[in-house]
Amino acid sequence: MQTILGSGGAIGIPLAKELKKYTNQIRLVSRNPKKVNETDELYPIDVNDLSQIDKAIAGSEIVYVVIGFEYKLSVWQKIWPPFMKAVINACKVHHAKLVFFDNVYMYDKSAIPHMTETSPINAPSKKGEVRQQLHEMIMNEVKKNNLTALIARSADFYGPDNKSSALNMMVADNFIKGKKAQAFGNINKIHTYTYTPDAAKATALLGNTIDAYNQVWHVPTTKEKLTNLQWIQLIADELKVETKVQTVPVWLIKILGLFMPIMKEFPEMIYQYEQDYLFDSSKFENRFGVTATAPKDGIRTLIENISK
Repeated sequence: MQTILGSGGAIGIPLAKELKKYTNQIRLVSRNPKKVNETDELYPIDVNDLSQIDKAIAGSEIVYVVIGFEYKLSVWQKIWPPFMKAVINACKVHHAKLVFFDNVYMYDKSAIPHMTETSPINAPSKKGEVRQQLHEMIMNEVKKNNLTALIARSADFYGPDNKSSALNMMVADNFIKGKKAQAFGNINKIHTYTYTPDAAKATALLGNTIDAYNQVWHVPTTKEKLTNLQWIQLIADELKVETKVQTVPVWLIKILGLFMPIMKEFPEMIYQYEQDYLFDSSKFENRFGVTATAPKDGIRTLIENISK
């Protein structure tokens, strides 16, 4: 049995499709799970009730944590650490391997222009401190030989069935509505994005590769050094609209936060958009011979999916 915690999201759905290549026993765990494959086992759960985690994991060989909690610092601080502790404990009890799908928030600010699996971990934000805590919880158990686990790490991502990404919400959706694209920071800085189907395929492959465990992996991400403006241009070209962009400075984000609560969560993360942001996945590519989808092809699929 291979179990996905957070099965209905941007990574969970394509991950379930990819796992079909490796097993017919897939358990989908979320508040309201829906089948992706005909043979999927559905396991509804309220993740706020940590007592349910053990039963959701029981009988699993591999557990994938791809869940996304509300993008709010107070929620992350309250929910993530006890949730991860419960998952780790259940994996230890049931002798399940753990695959955690993670982001880059724990990397030191100086690492952002060229991130690798060995980049220094020194979270520059409060949300980053939460992610750093999760990283350390997992890897400390690995070092003690109490847990077999790996961390599959992704850059900011985009792709089909991913309504919450910046490229979807602030660019594609705005263009479709006849509005200007919106962007944080310096739009002339390089920013590499991970394509969600690539991330899911890589996560499934890592989970089913014995010698991939007990380490961190960057999932395949484009090596094309496109600026945020060039990504916006790709979307505009695909939609056949004029490239009009409104940059959103920190002071404006704070004002918008008075009316749109989620905007309050972005100011501390703007450092990622004020410098080049290069996510290096060479380790994975060299090990598995897999490269990322070209940005132009990924954007085409993204727009086709939105237009359905």
